Order: sequence, then structure tokens, then C-alpha cells
Amino acid sequence: MDLASYAELAIELVNSSDPAEDSLRDLDSLQRLLRIRPHLGGRVTRRDLDAMRELRDSLRAVFTAAARGDHADAVDRLNTLLIQHPVQPQLSGHDGQCWHLHLTESGSVPDRYAAGAAMGLAVLISDRGVDRLGVCAAEGCGNVFFDTTVDRSRRHCSPQCAGRSNGIP
Repeated sequence: MDLASYAELAIELVNSSDPAEDSLRDLDSLQRLLRIRPHLGGRVTRRDLDAMRELRDSLRAVFTAAARGDHADAVDRLNTLLIQHPVQPQLSGHDGQCWHLHLTESGSVPDRYAAGAAMGLAVLISDRGVDRLGVCAAEGCGNVFFDTTVDRSRRHCSPQCAGRSNGIP
């Protein structure tokens, strides 16, 4: 299993805070967010929704610190999440797949989500560097991303934001 793939959880959660369409506005919207990762689903409560919103803010703070060049702060914030949400690896077989590793199968939905997101970011940072975490430079966007370019030149979350920033409608 590619543990770094869990970093997408962090990016998806942080980017759910679009002011026009907050993907964590209610329990139904949280369920929709979780559907993309069935192994992280389950019954959710208002407390889980609040915990996911707090996690979203904590993860955004990791990306924001990295984007402003404060790598020590970004790593400290991520290490705090790793301590608060310890990873519990387990072998899993579902949906006709062979046995594979999941990071956490027990605990609340927010704890499982947090453990996976934090571990995924930790793996990416240790493999590629904390300077690969970014916040979109397009005015009014604020989405986060992981820069996979060879020359570390990515500044936007999507081609659409890059185009808008460069005056392309």
C-alpha cells in the first residue's frame, strides 16, 4: 500500500472549506465527503462533524505554515496531530481486493480520518520535503495542494486557478 496516498485525505478535507459550498455544513455533507473512502465511513454524529471541522483547521494550519516557509511550525503541527491520532495499522480485505494495509480501522470516524491524513502527510514530507505543501496563489481560492513538479514550481491548486491568475478566463 502506498501510505502517501493517505495525504489526499488531508487535501480533500482542507479543500472542503470553499466559502461558496462548505462540504462540512451538516451531517449529510460529511457523509458525502466520507463516501470517497468507504473504509473511513460509519455512523457520524454532531460531535464528529465538529471534530472534522477542527481537524480541517489543524490541517490547514500545517499547509499554511509550510507555504509561508515556516517548516518547523508545519512539522510541529503535524507531529501534534500524529500524537493526538496514533496510527494503528491493520490488514484489510474488502471489495474483492487482496489483503492490504489500512492505517486505522478502529475509533471514531474523525480519529480514523485524522490518523490517515496525518500519516500520509508525514510520509510525503519525509520523502519529498515540507516545502512541497502549498496554498493556492490565486486570489480568493485558498485551496491546498502537494507540489509534485520536478522544479518545485507549482503555485496553484488547479489549471483553472493558474489560468485565472494569468488573466486567462
